[in-house]
Amino acid sequence: MAPKLTDPRFPSAEEEAALQKTPSPYGGPESSYQLAFTDHDFLLRRDLRPVRMQLELLKPELVQQEQGVQNTIVIFGSARIPAPEQAQAQLEQARSSGDAQALRQAETRHRMSGFYEEARRFAALVTERSRELTTPIYVCTGGGPGIMEAGNRGAHEVGGKSVGLNIVLPHEQEPNPYITPELCFQFHYFALRKMHFLMRSVALACFPGGFGTLDELFETLTLTQTGKSRRRPILLFGREFWTRLIDFDWLVESGMIHADDLKLFRYVETAEEAWDALVQDYGLQIDGRTNVESGGR
Repeated sequence: MAPKLTDPRFPSAEEEAALQKTPSPYGGPESSYQLAFTDHDFLLRRDLRPVRMQLELLKPELVQQEQGVQNTIVIFGSARIPAPEQAQAQLEQARSSGDAQALRQAETRHRMSGFYEEARRFAALVTERSRELTTPIYVCTGGGPGIMEAGNRGAHEVGGKSVGLNIVLPHEQEPNPYITPELCFQFHYFALRKMHFLMRSVALACFPGGFGTLDELFETLTLTQTGKSRRRPILLFGREFWTRLIDFDWLVESGMIHADDLKLFRYVETAEEAWDALVQDYGLQIDGRTNVESGGR
């Protein structure tokens, strides 16, 4: 068969790996004969950390490019907030147990489960209403349970794709079943995961949560405040929760932040209110003519 001008000049790495044959004298664990990029032990060496970090940057970047993901809404929130139906079952069980402490905890989870439903509704709203944009807006979460599950679930239930940026943790981190498989990633390095949260995001929707949620919120606020990241809507769901948790006014009063820094975020209560904030900030017209521009990466 005659060669074509477009034929590869060299065998691919995949082809070379498939052809690799290890002679018996060099097949033992002490041998260095294996191709470097197929040598698992070599890739996990401490000295190869810069290479692994580069891979964690590149893999999600290349895959999202291939999948057409340019703009995302990042949804943060607690992994411990259950779905309303789960919270109701836990509440009924606690009531029948006669354990006062268990009942108080179940009542709190039941109240907080409303945020799960709101995150689910918001994700569905974003997915449905942005479909007609030239570049749709995709939901992106940390990939785990709770509020993260609600975000991926909302997008899934209206037939949309969504991203899950998982990370290896000793607990509370297993991919929820609603992430688009091609867009379900796993990270070792928190720093690279954080970069991918913001590289494509046009807004941050922050629901009640603990240390991880606060970490991501203040990371985004700091990058925005210092001009290292472009301004984008930062939406805090549940004014009562956030104002009780953080006294932003005291930060202003004590001179730790400027009064204008309070404009970096806003409180919202419902999915519709959050969507209206995006429409207002970006001038969205859901007719294909106006779109959210992708920021620099």
